Amino acid sequence: MTELICLNSESATNRLVLLHGWGADANDLIPVGKLLIEGLKNRYEIVSLSAPQTHPSGIGRQWYPLYPHEWELVPNAVLDLEKRLNNLCFKHIPLKKTLLMGFSQGGAMALEIATRNKFEGVFALSSYPHPEWKPFRDMPPIFLCHGNNDQVVPKSASQKSFDILLKNGVKSELYFFEGGHEITSDLIEYCREIIKQHFLS
Repeated sequence: MTELICLNSESATNRLVLLHGWGADANDLIPVGKLLIEGLKNRYEIVSLSAPQTHPSGIGRQWYPLYPHEWELVPNAVLDLEKRLNNLCFKHIPLKKTLLMGFSQGGAMALEIATRNKFEGVFALSSYPHPEWKPFRDMPPIFLCHGNNDQVVPKSASQKSFDILLKNGVKSELYFFEGGHEITSDLIEYCREIIKQHFLS
């Protein structure tokens, strides 16, 4: 299994970390990451991680079992991810210059890890909040994006995350796009614009 894919490391000043969805692997979001950073004036390293557990189908990976949901395994999954990020990624480029993007289950993990590490910003795409998720005011800005026609994770899940973030005073935005459980070209362009507006030096 490919645990980690790392691109553009030599001259990078910033980093984009990618967390894939349930049943995918580290290769899944690499094309999205390349499109996101294409032509930006800051040079971004792309780091894409594979989840540690084998998907029940035998193809792809999972951060923790989803069907049935084993929420009690989430804290250890988050700790494991935090250790991997600290060990592998942050030697040369600090957290304050690192953007985190997760899709679906990876988005839920991104929301969780954002309560423990001060990333520059976090994108949670087609995601959901874990039952015990407790955001707090001093978190990085969170950008939630969800397809209006998502048949896998309902868009109400991102609305719930947004409501919890607002209640806790976290800087956050919620964007609904026309699409399903997917990353469309319009969504990539929306995220690129956010990066340009908020995170380019």
